Amino acid sequence: MNDTATAPTPAERPALPDRLSVDPKSPHHQSWVFEHDIGIRFNDKERFDVEEYCLSEGWIKVPAGKTLDRRGRPMLITLKGRVEAFYR
Repeated sequence: MNDTATAPTPAERPALPDRLSVDPKSPHHQSWVFEHDIGIRFNDKERFDVEEYCLSEGWIKVPAGKTLDRRGRPMLITLKGRVEAFYR
């Protein structure tokens, strides 16, 4: 018997939302998406520091260095360009 787990096929994975945030307090946070490993490609380069994205408007939010806001969360900057979300 083979006990190795297989990755879900693309048919089993739900469609990625148009807008998604990693912050649980955001109205755009959808925890079911994070059950799968997703990636973000911004202007044909894969990014690993994306906090929020919007596919239809073409922007991502990323931390601005080590700067923190008054609540201790990273300050975010918005970058505009071509955004692609995909399952790894």
